[in-house]
Amino acid sequence: MKYISLAHGNGGVLMRELIEDVFARILGDLLLDIESDATTLPMQGISGELMFTTDGFTVDPLEFPGGNIGSLAVHGTVNDLAVSGATPHFISLNAFIEEGLSFEQLERIITALGVAARHAGIRIAAGDTKVVRRGEGSGIYLATTGIGSRPSDVQLGTRQIRDGDCILVSGPVGDHGIAVMLARQQFGLHGDLQSDAATVLPLTRALLTFDGLRFMRDPTRGGLATVLHEIFRSTGFGIRVQARQIPVRDPVKIVCEMLGYDPMYLACEGRVVVVIDAAQANDALTSLQALELGEQAAIIGRISARDRHVVLETELGGERVLEELEDDPLPRIC
Repeated sequence: MKYISLAHGNGGVLMRELIEDVFARILGDLLLDIESDATTLPMQGISGELMFTTDGFTVDPLEFPGGNIGSLAVHGTVNDLAVSGATPHFISLNAFIEEGLSFEQLERIITALGVAARHAGIRIAAGDTKVVRRGEGSGIYLATTGIGSRPSDVQLGTRQIRDGDCILVSGPVGDHGIAVMLARQQFGLHGDLQSDAATVLPLTRALLTFDGLRFMRDPTRGGLATVLHEIFRSTGFGIRVQARQIPVRDPVKIVCEMLGYDPMYLACEGRVVVVIDAAQANDALTSLQALELGEQAAIIGRISARDRHVVLETELGGERVLEELEDDPLPRIC
């Protein structure tokens, strides 16, 4: 059989074969337990506060340059824990598979998911599959829950932010959004731009060595501008960033200029936005730039109590207010 059928979700022999021949075969070394409805998590050696996150993933196309929905699901879950200051340990996986998806594509997706999990050092402890009728599932949806641990003395969040703190970004913004759009071959555009999808654990671990670290966030849906607005709403402090300091790859700039998009609002899947004490900003930048994922990290602005908006200083010397995102600039990409 080459394709998923509704019978693969009916609880019978085909469902058992789907779980055993795809999920257990590919992910079995990651602790996945298919023999019971609940699993025991080996917590030996894990100390500090338990951290818990959940997420859902849909992307069109399911596979894109630099990843697919499987690796994206692991990276997204791991990164939510990592930017909270946690070390990820376990993940649960729910797969909603559409009737008609090929087994060949499903295996590529689950293989990429497993590779990403092994690279991040996270175990897939539990899972479930459901099959939906043709036309109801966009190929496959994935839902995850992640568990990690954080040292009890790590305190991160918008409440820690102070006037004058510096804002850093760990690399070029907008890569994922434009890579996915190009993979759709819309507007007659083609390209080989890779998504930035990756685990940001090496970046967050380096940043956690700084006691002036205030806040970290991964700029996924809504991009960098949305994270800046989250900070603005939570703190009441204005924000001032410099366009010339924000790293954006040339292919992203070109596509945005052609189609009227703004890279500030495009999704990233392997970047970190950082707020840190100004006295430690340069040292933190050096630490990020020493890592492969952070080679193009940059200090892009400051928290400014004198401002009452999120302000972008343009490359021509002017200023404009970055408004909060209301409509999706692109079809859903994460």
